[in-house]
Amino acid sequence: MMRIVRSIPLLLASGLLTVSAASAGEGSWLSGDWYLTLGATGLVAPDFEGGKKYMLSAQPIISLGKAGPQARFTSRNDNISLALIDDGSVRAGLTGKILFSRDSDDELKGLDPVRWGGEAGGFFEFYPLDWVRARAELRHGIRAHNGFVADIAADAFYDVTPTVRISGGPRISFASADYFDAYYGVNATEAAASGLSEYDPGGGLKSTGLGGAVTWKVTEPMTASLFGEYSRLMGPAADSSLVKERGDRNQFTVGVSTTYRFDFSM
Repeated sequence: MMRIVRSIPLLLASGLLTVSAASAGEGSWLSGDWYLTLGATGLVAPDFEGGKKYMLSAQPIISLGKAGPQARFTSRNDNISLALIDDGSVRAGLTGKILFSRDSDDELKGLDPVRWGGEAGGFFEFYPLDWVRARAELRHGIRAHNGFVADIAADAFYDVTPTVRISGGPRISFASADYFDAYYGVNATEAAASGLSEYDPGGGLKSTGLGGAVTWKVTEPMTASLFGEYSRLMGPAADSSLVKERGDRNQFTVGVSTTYRFDFSM
């Protein structure tokens, strides 16, 4: 199964290059109207993945793409995105995520720190119904870890008023052994230094959960939202001694976010 997962980025890249090459025959792909959405999220979430203590933090929101039909739905869970295909009903392109470092403090004392880094890969989203959006992301770690992570989410949305929308739906995540080893593994040296049981994870299901949001369209280019997420760690994450002995399988997140869209031409 992991061989199939590892081949997806190559297939996605080949498809995107084919689309870009086809567009080049009609003129420069860069020319035309573009949009850039910038924003920030303030949230309360576990102090580390699998932790039971909570802390306040902030995350950026960045999305770039060629202007086309306005997206019917966006989520604060969407990572940094560059849409190469966007016809209003289907979007696909490149995606990335910033990963902050994890220090060896408190419950993590004795474990090797996780360096800051990122994840890069591709995304695909479509609308199976007029009021439902499904999105999948597949990313590979850079510096922080050397594994793959796949996130899948579906959101139903409803406009209560022309400026207020409610949305929500299920989420599921998978990861490879290299990812789990970086964030949930405990080798013999770490076990001796931390007091945790030694644990060597494989790959598989990472978490399942639900999320929801209330979004307010402040002005045409500006939005603000209040959101909540719940995820339950599964598989190798739930089996980790870090989670069993010092953490919690149940992970909650609440926060607020705001975004602003800039339109420009090239």
